[in-house]
Amino acid sequence: MILNHLWGLYAHPKEEWHTIDARHESFRYSLIHILLVALIPSICAYYSAVHIGWSIGVGEPIRLTAESAMMLSVAMYVALIGGVFALAYLAHWMAHTFGSEPTYTQTLELASYTSTPLFMVGFAALFPELWFVMLVGLAGLTYSVYLLYVGVPILMHIPEERGFIYASSVVTTGLILLVCVMTATAILWSSGFGPAFTH
Repeated sequence: MILNHLWGLYAHPKEEWHTIDARHESFRYSLIHILLVALIPSICAYYSAVHIGWSIGVGEPIRLTAESAMMLSVAMYVALIGGVFALAYLAHWMAHTFGSEPTYTQTLELASYTSTPLFMVGFAALFPELWFVMLVGLAGLTYSVYLLYVGVPILMHIPEERGFIYASSVVTTGLILLVCVMTATAILWSSGFGPAFTH
């Protein structure tokens, strides 16, 4: 069953990482997991932007036109999936430095399962208050980093001390990827691809 590790990663993460390591599903399995979970923030962001409206501070909620919100949601979906694949590639590339020889599918599993809590933060968009989404986002980011630090020694078959440094490197590259996505977004918005608001 797709997403069958989801509950285990929240209820008993260390044991679930051992289960993931023992089974090592196929590339297709990890791909379907990413494609499904990445729908959560995209769909929730679209619905809240068009039908609820974002409350940034005082004043009326800010809404987008359906066409603009759809374009941004599709772009978000593609960026999220691309980010996971890029993170998996960088984790695979760095693994040799830390004495591990994983397959790309193993690092894709690592990237997809550790990014899942961040994707689940998308549900917070259904209550589109900026302070609330930021708090839930911080909690999701914290848990994603925790999953990474727990999962790296298990999936990569390296000692915990070396796994800590490896996981820290993956976190750093993840932050760099995030900055790249934000920069690309700012460039696109300034080039005429910005959101269209309703009046």
